[in-house]
Amino acid sequence: MSTTADGDTPVAELGYSEAAEELDRIITELDRGVVDVDVLEVRLCRAVDIVEELDRRIRGAKERVETILPRLESLGRSQAGDSSDEPA
Repeated sequence: MSTTADGDTPVAELGYSEAAEELDRIITELDRGVVDVDVLEVRLCRAVDIVEELDRRIRGAKERVETILPRLESLGRSQAGDSSDEPA
């Protein structure tokens, strides 16, 4: 991923919460108008990088969960079947 000109940590190396917090800070700066025009493009590019990274992570987690759920459901059905074989 990319870094900003002032040496911030690469977005891919940030934890999810860290990235989300940084995005919140950038949005707050932009909303307040405290970003110097010379830094505006850098902040906007950083924000886009963060959004893309967070979206990638969310999509990846969703795919992993969709893979795990059928296995979990299968295990649950298997265990339910095993308990019905036991004498009452």
